[in-house]
This record gives sequence, C-alpha cells and structure tokens, in this order.
Amino acid sequence: MALWDRIKDSATQMQTQLVAKRNDLKSGAFRDAGMAMCALVAAADGTIDPPERRRVAQLIATNEVLQNFDAMDLQRRFEDNLDKLTADFDFGKVSVLQEIAKAKKKPAEARAVIQIGIVIGGADGDFDATEQAVVREACFALGLPPHEFDL
Repeated sequence: MALWDRIKDSATQMQTQLVAKRNDLKSGAFRDAGMAMCALVAAADGTIDPPERRRVAQLIATNEVLQNFDAMDLQRRFEDNLDKLTADFDFGKVSVLQEIAKAKKKPAEARAVIQIGIVIGGADGDFDATEQAVVREACFALGLPPHEFDL
C-alpha cells in the first residue's frame, strides 16, 4: 500500500473512531484543546497561507464530532490560536500546547484531540513530518504515548 493510501486510511479510521465517541466529547476542555490542535497542525511548518487556513476552517465546520459546538465559536477559537502561532511561532506553540493539555484529565478526550490532529494533518493526503512532529508534541502534553497513534 502506498504511503498516501495509508495516510488516507489512517485519517478515515481516526474520523470513524471520533464519530463513535461523539456523545462523550462535549466538554469545554475538549473544544478548546481540539481547536488548539487544529491550529497547531495547520501552522506546523511555521506559516499558514490563506488557502490552508480556509481548508482547515472548512474541515472544522463540517466535522461531525465538532458539530457539538457552535461553529462561530469554534472558528473564533481556531483563529485566536492561529494568531498566537503566526505572531511568534515558538512562543505561540507553548501557549497552544498548554491549551491542548487541558484535555489531559479525561483520557478519551485526550485521545480524541490527537485523533483530530491526525485527521486534520492527513486531510490533504500528506501528513508530513512537521505535522507529525507537532502531533507527537501534543501527545507528550497530554501524557499519551505517540506510538499508540503510529507517530
């Protein structure tokens, strides 16, 4: 199986697992950590161009699991995290990882946040090394072993 097919299959599998847990993923900590994860993956290479920003915002708006939350609120939180990352990536990353760490208290939510990162990263068929690296850092922030997610 080609690498692209494995990435696509993994992202699809993660999304299926998230949908199955949808009713358990309604807390503010999950919402905040999820939006922080989306921003972190989108800006993983240190920049985010307008088409990439729109693509991730569209994925957030149409993600079945995230429909537990108000779409405008999700967009605002996503944009706020992106602003932190684009203003000063290294400093912003610390703040965003702290936001992600809020989901640490509930293991199901923590795993779901990582799965969202993988879904966002793999959505374009290229879950590249920089995206994998920031999702791996998020695993550490959440106290989860990266190998559990093939990272």
